[in-house]
Order: sequence, then C-alpha cells, then structure tokens
Amino acid sequence: MNPGKEPHRSLESLTEKEKWDSMNNARRAQYIWDYYKLPILIVCIVLYMIGYSVYRHVTHRDTVLYTALINVSVGSDLESQITDGFLADQEIDTAKNMFTLYSGWYLTDDELNEYHEYTYATRMKVLAAIDNEQLDVVIMNREAFDAFAQNGYLCNMEELLRETDPGLYGQLKDCIVENMEILEDNAQDLVLDPTLEYVSKTTEYPMAVDLSDAEMIRAAGFEDAVYLGILGNTPRRETAVTYLKYLFSL
Repeated sequence: MNPGKEPHRSLESLTEKEKWDSMNNARRAQYIWDYYKLPILIVCIVLYMIGYSVYRHVTHRDTVLYTALINVSVGSDLESQITDGFLADQEIDTAKNMFTLYSGWYLTDDELNEYHEYTYATRMKVLAAIDNEQLDVVIMNREAFDAFAQNGYLCNMEELLRETDPGLYGQLKDCIVENMEILEDNAQDLVLDPTLEYVSKTTEYPMAVDLSDAEMIRAAGFEDAVYLGILGNTPRRETAVTYLKYLFSL
C-alpha cells in the first residue's frame, strides 16, 4: 500500500455528502430525479392546479345571456349586433361578462332537409342546456318554434311582458304569437301499434314574438318569419326581456 495515498473506497461506503461532492452536474440532476421524482411530480401537479385556478379566476367571465339560433343562420354583421351590440348597448363590462350564442343548431322532421342529420345532436344539446339553465332565449323559424312549443319549453310571453315591462308589452302585443303545447298524447303507443288513432291533450297560449318588425332582423332579409321565445325555466328572465327590447330598439 502506498502510504501517501488514501485507500480506494467503494461507493456504498461514501457518505451522502461525499457522493454529492463527487458528482458532476448531470449526475447530480439524475440523482435528484431518481430519489425524489415522486415528490417533484406531486409538487408540479399542485403548482399547476394552483396556477390554473388563479388563471381561471382572473380570466373568468360571467354569461349575461345564453341565446340559441335554431334553423336560423346569420351573417357576421348581424351576429355582432345581436351579441356584442347588446353588451355595448347595456354598457356591460366585457372584461368580466360575455354573451353566449349557440349557432349551427337545427331541428327538422323533414328527412330530405340537408340539415336533418343534425337534428338528434341538436335535441341533445337543447335538453342539456335547458337542464343546466344555460339556455334563456331562442331565435328560430316556424318549425323550431313548433317543436319548442309542443314540448312546453317556452314561457307565456304575454304574462312575462305584462309582469316585467308593461310598456314593452304595449309596444309588442300585436307581434306576440300563440302556439300549442302537447300536455299528453299516445305517441309512444303508436310506435308499438301504428293502427291506433293519435290522441292528444293540448293547450294554447302566447309563446313567442314575431321579430319581423325588429329593424335589425328585417334588415337581414330573412325569407320567412323569425320568432323569439324565452325559456320557461330561465333564471335570467329580466335580462331576456331587456334583450327583446334591445332587438326592437333600432
């Protein structure tokens, strides 16, 4: 043995500090990862969740109104008028609030209609939006109006306007349109036995407003009548009425 030289020591005999001092930077990084990867991953996940929560809180915007276009297509100008235009008219802070517009929704029983394939998906979206109270106003053609009416989705427009804005009711009473709600029928029985006669119990009441006299709607040049209905379970009834008033304000 060479008396001036320390004897060779195995890696296992070194202290943790001595192991650390003997490593280069790459080895140290690998050492940290090998021994502390689980705590590192947990810390990263926690930091991500905290950062995401802070980001969501800072960037969150409340929806002022949920509106759907059903069997109705609009151009970019009209879309801007019926969404951003309303927020601007009401002087609503768009940094904290937004207008949600659903488009590309179609309801039709006509199998030859090019949009018939979207009907099932639209029905599912409508049901989900209603259940979650995320549908307040529908702007629709007659076929969609009939579908919403028959299912009892729409509020009594006359009662709503009389209660919330009598002046607006006076302005629009000639534009209010009745439709039929099916309270009960034997449609399910007909599926099993088509020879049965269809029987139903119905009621009629004013369910929508014909938008033909609304300047911004008339200017869009729709070939057929366009109707606005307000959902019966909306928690934003007053805002929906204010929106209707806005559409007739120009």
